[in-house]
Amino acid sequence: MSKYKNIRVLGITGGVGAGKSTVLDYLEKQYGAGVILCDEVARSLQEPGGSCYAPMKQLFGPDVLNPDGSFNRKRVAEQVFGDPRLLEKLNGIIHPAVHRYVEREIQKTDREGAPSLLVIEAALLLEDHYDLLCDEIWYIYTSKQVRMKRLQESRGYSVERIRKMMKSQKPDGFFREHCQFTVDNSSDNMQNTYGQIDEGLKRHGFL
Repeated sequence: MSKYKNIRVLGITGGVGAGKSTVLDYLEKQYGAGVILCDEVARSLQEPGGSCYAPMKQLFGPDVLNPDGSFNRKRVAEQVFGDPRLLEKLNGIIHPAVHRYVEREIQKTDREGAPSLLVIEAALLLEDHYDLLCDEIWYIYTSKQVRMKRLQESRGYSVERIRKMMKSQKPDGFFREHCQFTVDNSSDNMQNTYGQIDEGLKRHGFL
């Protein structure tokens, strides 16, 4: 039973390098799903005119701005690095704003009735309580070895950087406990992943 009248909302989460974009691309192309990427929403809301722009400018001051008025992300990162209280204030601006945006988009899609499947993706989907907006949360699992290999090849990350990123994220058990379905995306054979998605959508009443 969906929380909504005309649509179903699926949340997608998982660790860095798990291949969430592969799953999203398949859902969009194969099933016509609408996709909301919370990271992209956050970036757009920080642009001049976005709801996060003014409070962020007040928090950091003019020193973090580019000549065109946009935020210099490197300077922002340098200021919050090693300053947990400043980072907490920044997150207190961005996360609620993204949540409100996503909620409005869900309501709009439900009113219009299309697309019938809306997919929300964020690394912190559970921590930011998107489970309250989604009908289900699915976990995209990929083994650590495969994730490290993919991140080295696709993004050129060092082993040390990848390990730090993985260490900062929730463990496998947390995702499995809080998600309603797990897709194992460890195989290089994408048909294996696609088959699991098809089965999950049928079994969980999304189709």
